[in-house]
Amino acid sequence: MQKNLLLALLLVISSAAIAQDKFPKNTISINAFRNPSIGLEYQRKQISIHAGYYPTNFESGVTTEFLKAGVTYWFLPFGNKEIPSSFYGGLSYLRGMTRDYKDKNALGIEAGFRWYVWKGLNLRIGVIALASEGQNLKINPTPSISYSIKF
Repeated sequence: MQKNLLLALLLVISSAAIAQDKFPKNTISINAFRNPSIGLEYQRKQISIHAGYYPTNFESGVTTEFLKAGVTYWFLPFGNKEIPSSFYGGLSYLRGMTRDYKDKNALGIEAGFRWYVWKGLNLRIGVIALASEGQNLKINPTPSISYSIKF
């Protein structure tokens, strides 16, 4: 059992090291929709940080607004484009600005996929689980359109 666990850990570490070379050293993204937020994101190899405005609809026609900042881990890159498409997982801090979340703290856990369509233009589709004290856990889709610049 321990031998298999050690082998699996070595496989994950080695695949992460190989994948790291596929990501650009530095990327800045302008995010124009919800994922991760309407704002900026800086990515260094497989890790990115982001900050911005995050509107979401927990019920149809009712928008709840947040300020959002967090970190994302990118993995399983593929394709031959300058910036590869890949999967991601992230963790974010949110501060409610409206409705039941006004002046409340929240935690967001996200997972999804980013597809580079053309040059720096990319689309994301993901899901967020949002938790806040005194509120039920909310699960929402997180679509996005962004433009990334490699430097």
